[in-house]
Amino acid sequence: MLHQYKLNGFNIVLDTCSGSVHSVDDVAYDIIEMFETSTKEEIITAMLEKYSDREDVTREDLEYCIEDVEELKAAGKLFTPDTYEDLAGTFKERSGNVVKALCLHVAHTCNLNCSYCFASQGKYHGDRALMSFEVGKRALDFLVENSGSRTNLEVDFFGGEPLMNWKVVKDLVKYARSIEKEHHKNFRFTLTTNGMLIDDDVIEFANKEMSNVVLSLDGRKEIHDRLRVDYTGKGSYDTIVPKFKKLVEARGGKNYYMRGTFTHANPDFTNDVFHMADLGFTELSMEPVVGAPDDPASLTPEDIEIVKEQYEILAKDMLRREKEGKPITFYHYMLDLTEGPCIYKRISGCGSGTEYMAVTPWGDLYPCHQFVGEEKYKLGNIYDGVTNDALRDEFRSCNAYAREECKDCWAKLYCSGGCAANAFHASGTIRGVYKPGCELFKKRIECAIMMRVAENEGL
Repeated sequence: MLHQYKLNGFNIVLDTCSGSVHSVDDVAYDIIEMFETSTKEEIITAMLEKYSDREDVTREDLEYCIEDVEELKAAGKLFTPDTYEDLAGTFKERSGNVVKALCLHVAHTCNLNCSYCFASQGKYHGDRALMSFEVGKRALDFLVENSGSRTNLEVDFFGGEPLMNWKVVKDLVKYARSIEKEHHKNFRFTLTTNGMLIDDDVIEFANKEMSNVVLSLDGRKEIHDRLRVDYTGKGSYDTIVPKFKKLVEARGGKNYYMRGTFTHANPDFTNDVFHMADLGFTELSMEPVVGAPDDPASLTPEDIEIVKEQYEILAKDMLRREKEGKPITFYHYMLDLTEGPCIYKRISGCGSGTEYMAVTPWGDLYPCHQFVGEEKYKLGNIYDGVTNDALRDEFRSCNAYAREECKDCWAKLYCSGGCAANAFHASGTIRGVYKPGCELFKKRIECAIMMRVAENEGL
């Protein structure tokens, strides 16, 4: 399967199943487009007619170009057949019931009142609660017990706002470190915070123990303070930005992300990305809001078209910044075309509900943080383990080929069939499709590939 597109002056041909990317001239681009549906003579005739004003386009040149395309096809770098569908369930079946990562909901409460919050201001449609050390300790033991021979284990401290239960976070990290050696494990911790409670102790501990820190900032002050407010309606920008600057500076190059959400209020989100870059932050992520169509924050069809244009603007500006020696990283443009995930992982996706689970303050297990509070998606608990085997099997069957809409999509080996949670919230089933998300994902991948082409060509 091929995907051809033009972006930023490049003619790009992606051979989906081999992963090969070709940057070609106009003539080769048109020849490739006709190659599988036309005879050699039909292609030559069409090209001579289309490029009749160009002296460098001769029959001989066209024959050479067609030969090059034939050689690439024979080498498995163009028109590669899709032979992966039979492998779709293999990876998750092979991994059995091994769990490698947990999202610990240490706080089902929050000190902000963001109207677009998928977690219902941290309550997840239930009661406010804080995870006790005992529950968290049992969750870590559950992870070790169900991790098989895996050495590296991942734990996300999540909320609500996890800093509202900071002592328990610190105590759980201490406990995990105390059992690593005897169980031959290595814990990697991530902290996601809105920043309101960051102080010197948080900065020191997070920079010592957290492999990654995710900091919530929506960009420009007027955009951020529109929705990210406290319970009195006061915006949080002025409080958190100095704290984020101090934490990142003290972090000394360790991983972090400024993570924002854009809504109907700012489909021109690149201005928010650039604002964060101007503040000195270089590791950036901006996610489109996912909401009901009648939610005033949700993106409209008109917004989607603006956002796609914005992704192109962002990619071009990132190339400019890189050329000037002032690069920034954008999460969705991190694409390794040479040593990326193996084909099994590209087919099977994130592992929600199988390798990755979320734990509530009282120890219930859900497929991921975006399913918490949806009772029919409860997998079990950290004491009895996974008891809803049918649900786990349903998630195990999610892959790039599980949806009819995905089978013939050129992007399926990059999105692995998309986010199950987004599909559920948009369609009521994890086998559904969140169409706006698909559109935006494909545009992001086009931009990311274009950037790799530009970097490869030294432009």
